[in-house]
Amino acid sequence: MPKSKTHYVRDLLDSAVSESALQVTLLGWIKSKRNHGSITFFDVADSTGSIQAIVSNQTLDTQTLNKIKAVKIESAVSVSGLLKISNLSKQAEILVSDFEIINPAKLETSPYVRSDFDIFDAKFTDLMLRQRHLYIRNPKVMAILRFRSLTMEIIRRWFAKENFLEFDAPILVPAPLYDDRTAIDLSVHENPAFLSQCAGFYLEAASQAFEKVYNMAPSFRGEESRSKRHLSEYWHVKAEIAWGDIETIINIVENFISYLNASLNEEGEEYFSIIGSKPRTDGMKIPYPRISYSEAVNHLKRLNFPIEFGMSIGSKEEDELSKIFKSPFWLVGIPRAVEPFPYSIDQSDKRLTIVADLIASDGYGELLGVAEKIFSSSMLDERMAEKNKSLDERYNFVREVHDFGCSPHIAFGMGLERAIRWFLSIPHVRDTIPFPRVAGRSFYP
Repeated sequence: MPKSKTHYVRDLLDSAVSESALQVTLLGWIKSKRNHGSITFFDVADSTGSIQAIVSNQTLDTQTLNKIKAVKIESAVSVSGLLKISNLSKQAEILVSDFEIINPAKLETSPYVRSDFDIFDAKFTDLMLRQRHLYIRNPKVMAILRFRSLTMEIIRRWFAKENFLEFDAPILVPAPLYDDRTAIDLSVHENPAFLSQCAGFYLEAASQAFEKVYNMAPSFRGEESRSKRHLSEYWHVKAEIAWGDIETIINIVENFISYLNASLNEEGEEYFSIIGSKPRTDGMKIPYPRISYSEAVNHLKRLNFPIEFGMSIGSKEEDELSKIFKSPFWLVGIPRAVEPFPYSIDQSDKRLTIVADLIASDGYGELLGVAEKIFSSSMLDERMAEKNKSLDERYNFVREVHDFGCSPHIAFGMGLERAIRWFLSIPHVRDTIPFPRVAGRSFYP
């Protein structure tokens, strides 16, 4: 058995020429197999693609031929032979001279994991979640996860370009952003703790040292929401900036999303093709239009939505509002009743916070939120009392940051999976993460 891999499928496809043949050895997995009398065709796949291999009964011994005929799909194999261009298909292929089963597949799946089926079809949802550890080999799943990796790379690139420091906030935290019931609690060495809902408290402290900081890490939610844009475990892109107001952070985020959209379209072209999606362009056209919360409520009431001022605008309402615009849009001025305590009160209308949500086009819902954050101790005390947290000592470190010369500061937070879902125009956020954790299912695999 070869000790290491020297050839990848993409290398072979690039190096094959019609005038000559190369002797190669490829390590990979059996993607598919077809027997045609004295000739057997099978496709060998690896992380970079697949290539056809051809076996003639006249060139291999009986024992090897029997192994090839019996080998199951997804067996790990070593294939050696001449790499050449087919006279018929004009595609690269390997004329097999040696074949070895490195590790046979003992399981069978239907459909085959690397076959071309609609991974988004509802009839495959349970299968794709239950056997995610196997179907992660599917080319479309692989393309989505490569797109995810590219998205994270471009996000880090943008933050570096804009002189942000990547700051690692803790996952185990003493207090949730919202209420205890919305968080996942646990005990660590007999100390009560929560899985982080948001890195905001820690980025807030860091912004007073580094001024421009960001964090990209998992967040967790305890609510059993089963919408197409919610996960129990998801990745949060958070940023905090000292010195700025709501207009500053809106401008920053618009440039961020526009840069991300343009870069993904340019660098992710291959993945769009595999997934069957078209590159999105509406995120590049800035500035995005705005609608105030009050205007949105009045519009929805005219359409007989059961909503009153002070209520949260949910996914159905966002879908309806997105029909007004042809691009992402800002929902500006969210009521203090539905926002957590760290966000500033609007002094021109004290029913509201200085918060705006960016709603995706085409009914994909909220992408991210931006806010002016409280910096004065008096406003913090007012908001904490309002949220019944005044006597909660778990938030003492948050108070101390505000009592220690806290500057005005601004923030945004984006769900990574929501953004990827929108960029790729795919049905559900569960398709954008390697191993989704969704409400109503056991955390397996």
